[in-house]
Amino acid sequence: MVVLVGIDEAGFGPILGPLVVSSSTFALPHHLLTSDLWQVLRKSLSDRRKRLAGRLLVTDSKKAYSRSLGIKYLERTVLTTLKCLGREPATLGELLEMLSPRFLERLGDYPWYQGAEMRALSANIADKEIASAVLTNDLASNGIELLELKSCCLDVAYYNKMVAAVKNKADVLFTATSSLIKNTFDRFARDDLQIMVDRQGGRVHYRKNLQRMFANMELRILRESPATSSYELQADGKRMRVHFVVGADKRFLPVSLASMVSKYLRELLIGSINHYFAGFDASLRPTAGYWKDGLRFVEEIKANLPHVKFDSNQLVRSR
Repeated sequence: MVVLVGIDEAGFGPILGPLVVSSSTFALPHHLLTSDLWQVLRKSLSDRRKRLAGRLLVTDSKKAYSRSLGIKYLERTVLTTLKCLGREPATLGELLEMLSPRFLERLGDYPWYQGAEMRALSANIADKEIASAVLTNDLASNGIELLELKSCCLDVAYYNKMVAAVKNKADVLFTATSSLIKNTFDRFARDDLQIMVDRQGGRVHYRKNLQRMFANMELRILRESPATSSYELQADGKRMRVHFVVGADKRFLPVSLASMVSKYLRELLIGSINHYFAGFDASLRPTAGYWKDGLRFVEEIKANLPHVKFDSNQLVRSR
């Protein structure tokens, strides 16, 4: 069996709200490693919104979410796949406890997240039961097992602290990605472990970064090209192969699923920020947190809500 892991982020560009990096982990027969898993699992999954016919949408989160669509596709897919793992969170707090418990510990430090852990998640129970049963059967009939969903959620103050320490936000993203890689290695490196990561920026060479994060492991470069950079790392008789691939969130189903998990968590949390400040002024336009509109949002808060005090280090990210 091969353990195939996909890792992707949501929220690297914005200046408001958390940066979320997630992983999805599958076990599958060796002969399926190079297969199109959307085709293999076509009875239960699709990468297109059209003609879903009850199947789950698993695709790059940019195709699954927009302001007009909202989070319905993200929520349906994430909650259904969690049910396949025997997990059924009913609230945001329960979801964070399953995916990113360390972030949950810091949630109470923020006024806009006060009580957010009690926010109910919206899911059609009957639909989730059917869709998870179909996915579970489809996975089993192809000898595939969903092993884990995991997230590393960096709230703004924690993110700013990390940027101040390493002086580079790209290194912060790589550190969060590496924490998920390490978790996967510690748990699943007994098997053939293959980790697919969406290429981070225009970077081609990752040797120095990997050696910094995994100093006790022996590293071998397998390939470094404009499209793919692959490395083998091993320690204590265990090994893994890590691949940084351009467009991985569109090419590999586990990376697409990780992308959707990250986006779902981020949208729930940015929604809490919007809800908190709109409680003081209903005319305040919500924000997705990206640079220009994020600055607009902060300026409108300062101008229209001078009585509402907030810590900028908790709201606005370092650049």
